[in-house]
Amino acid sequence: MNNFPSTAGYSRGAGRGNKQRKERNQALTHTLGQGPQSGETIRCSDRQEKDSSGNSQGSSRSETVQACAPGPQRTEEMAGDSRGSVRGRRVITDVVLSRPSDVVTKSGTSGTQITVQTNYFKILKRPEWTIYQYRVDFSPDVDNTRLRRAYLNEHRSLLGGYIFDGSILFCVKQFECPQNSVYALELVTKNRADETIYIKIKAAGTVETADIQQFQVLNLILRRAMEGLKLELVSRNFFDPMAKITLENYRMEIWPGYQTSIRQHETDILLCTEVAHKVMRIDTLYHILSDCIRDYEDFRSAFRKEVVGMVVLTDYNNKTYRVDDVDYSASPLSVFSTKDGDISYDQYYKKRYNITIRDLKQPLVVSHPTDKNIRGGLDQLIMLIPELARATGMTDAMRADFRLMRAMSEHTRLTPERRIERLRVFNRRLLTSAQSVDVLKSWNIDLDKNLVEVPARVLMPERIHFGNQKQYLCDHRADWTGEFRNNAMFRHVNIKRWIVITPNRNLRETQHFVKLCIRAAAGMKMMISEPRYHEIQDDRNSSYSQAIDKAASMDPEIVMIVLKTSNEEKYACIKKRACVDRPVPSQVVTLRVIAPRQEKSGGLMSIATKVVIQMNAKLMGIPWLVELPLRGLMTVGFDVCHSSKNKSKSYGALVATMDIRTSGRFFSAVTEHMKGQELSDQMAMNMTLAIKSYRQNHGELPERIIFYRDGVGDGQLHQVVNIEVKLLQTKLDDIYKAAGKPEGCRLAFIVVTKRINTRYFVNKRNPAPGTIVDDIITLPDRYDFFLVSQSVSQGTVSPTNYNIIYNKIGLSADKLQMLTYKMTHMYYNFSGTCRVPSVCQYAHKLAFLVAESINRAPSSGLENQLYFL
Repeated sequence: MNNFPSTAGYSRGAGRGNKQRKERNQALTHTLGQGPQSGETIRCSDRQEKDSSGNSQGSSRSETVQACAPGPQRTEEMAGDSRGSVRGRRVITDVVLSRPSDVVTKSGTSGTQITVQTNYFKILKRPEWTIYQYRVDFSPDVDNTRLRRAYLNEHRSLLGGYIFDGSILFCVKQFECPQNSVYALELVTKNRADETIYIKIKAAGTVETADIQQFQVLNLILRRAMEGLKLELVSRNFFDPMAKITLENYRMEIWPGYQTSIRQHETDILLCTEVAHKVMRIDTLYHILSDCIRDYEDFRSAFRKEVVGMVVLTDYNNKTYRVDDVDYSASPLSVFSTKDGDISYDQYYKKRYNITIRDLKQPLVVSHPTDKNIRGGLDQLIMLIPELARATGMTDAMRADFRLMRAMSEHTRLTPERRIERLRVFNRRLLTSAQSVDVLKSWNIDLDKNLVEVPARVLMPERIHFGNQKQYLCDHRADWTGEFRNNAMFRHVNIKRWIVITPNRNLRETQHFVKLCIRAAAGMKMMISEPRYHEIQDDRNSSYSQAIDKAASMDPEIVMIVLKTSNEEKYACIKKRACVDRPVPSQVVTLRVIAPRQEKSGGLMSIATKVVIQMNAKLMGIPWLVELPLRGLMTVGFDVCHSSKNKSKSYGALVATMDIRTSGRFFSAVTEHMKGQELSDQMAMNMTLAIKSYRQNHGELPERIIFYRDGVGDGQLHQVVNIEVKLLQTKLDDIYKAAGKPEGCRLAFIVVTKRINTRYFVNKRNPAPGTIVDDIITLPDRYDFFLVSQSVSQGTVSPTNYNIIYNKIGLSADKLQMLTYKMTHMYYNFSGTCRVPSVCQYAHKLAFLVAESINRAPSSGLENQLYFL
């Protein structure tokens, strides 16, 4: 067999350099000697390697897949490409400067001035040192990073202060390269078998105080200091197994931990610290296999269905993998090839990790190499032993378990006060642990004890406009659901022709709910006629499809479909029929929602009200408005969703408003992307169609366009600026100039980021909706700000980051901040504010619908309606 076990590489492979580089960038493990020493100036090679500048704070996910396997054998003579350099398609870009050079300040002025506490600590003294960077090779190869660190640590007296992550050595000494040698040092040690190990150290460059790479070093030093807290590294972050919370009834553990990042912010170097939690299941894949054997006749199919797509953790090497298949023809007795000859999996694990596999007849689980692995030379399948792979994450059944979610939320949804206390405990432990203190002092790093306080502003509350010129001043709850009891929608569409499809056994419950909808609509001055009921004899997919075909032939304004229970397969069938084959606006409801066994007083009426509002929005009505001072404004949202069923497909959705002040029309389009593609090369084409639709509605082009781009990581900013924005601006300028507007299009392009670690608090409470921070903790190279737009009743609210990467709209940062906050009030699926501008949420909703249910582009006949709500 040519497959390999889940290990960092039993045989020396062409991908090891890539793997080690990945370990370095993630800063998984590090060794640190004494601190900087002066007076060491020895000539070094002038070759310099460029690498990333440390950890970013762009994601707060607690799980990431890190799959590694050895590649083909690679001899020392083949290593001429200098491992540690850029290889394959990996592109290291410069910092993307989005802050205009002529902008004196990016801080706004509107609103009430306040001071907030943040989850940042200040680095009080900027380090003053020069670090020399070296690449370290071992001959014969040593795969285990801990052994590499141990072998190098034997020579610490020669190296002085250093950090070693298994591949790259950061050292305070500069070593001279001997004549006729490319290596600055060649050291010798012995392994347990008394074999000679050669350690070859080659110069790779320097890290000066002013270099951006110094933040990579600072993060490595911080992680080394955190080892003194007795935390355990799981994937990328540190967690505390001693403080784990066990949920015995659910066979799960919750490990508290921390995510950290040191970066240069506006004026200071700051450490961002976020409290994290790792959900660890006690089950292994072997337990799941045993349950499937016990409960299912066709246990093989059941086990495959259960585990494919799951992310698992292998404790012996502390790595996570995604399960792609189950190989029932393989077992721990199967043999694979290594540089030392063939070996079985059970022998391999015994020799490598001293692990004895108990069941030698269990099948093996398969994990495919990622694209990055393949580009690095790791193209073999990764084979996992079920009893050694622990299940992680949560299944849909777990998420649907209300008791489990409530039990977890008690420990993971921290109030601001509890979160602040946890942050202070972390700081206190870091500054009092002897090992941590020694590390920080040895590198002249002084960390402040107090959380950073920054100036902030709370924008004025928005006025919600209803029908009959009624208004409501939004309060701190940012929710106006109750106002619909006394107010009409801003603009409604009377429903005269509509059809309700329901199982015949549930006709009575459906009719009762429809009467409530008609009554709720009347209270909002909207007229809904009695529908025609189409009864189906069963709830099979074919029955729903035939019913939708028949209903669509009667030209209804909207169709309501009743499901007995939430069923993903039936929902997908219905939406494919109603959005693609027979396009008609549809409203899907379930009996569990519209006919609960124990109806609460007023509960069903509230649900009926929300359904009516939703149907009105789908028919181009306007449930409510906020005050928008700009005429001719088009707002656009774009997001990408990756299909969970077909990993080779992703879908990008664009949703644009047609001047929402005067029109309830929207424009939406969906395009299919290549596997894993987040960046859209068809954005300009869809934007052209949106402009055409706007012109058809208003007879002119929009005066201003604000484009909100969601789903972009820090590593993609360079491509967004240089590909998407340039293509978009060029295309729009051509359209405007052809229409007699030589100045071109007035466009602002804003990248929206939700998954961030930044948090801020007001008097140990959540900040009010509309709280903006645009200084101190923002980044000096960006035109960015943080905004809390929503109100939460549990846990700590998460701000959203907005990075204005292109601004030719003629509006100041203050005006863009206010417009962005206004747009968070316009999501018609919820009568309250949402975390992102409404067009972003619409785009996400549409992309998710297509990726998970439809799997193809919807009919163009629905492109002007919010049919996807």
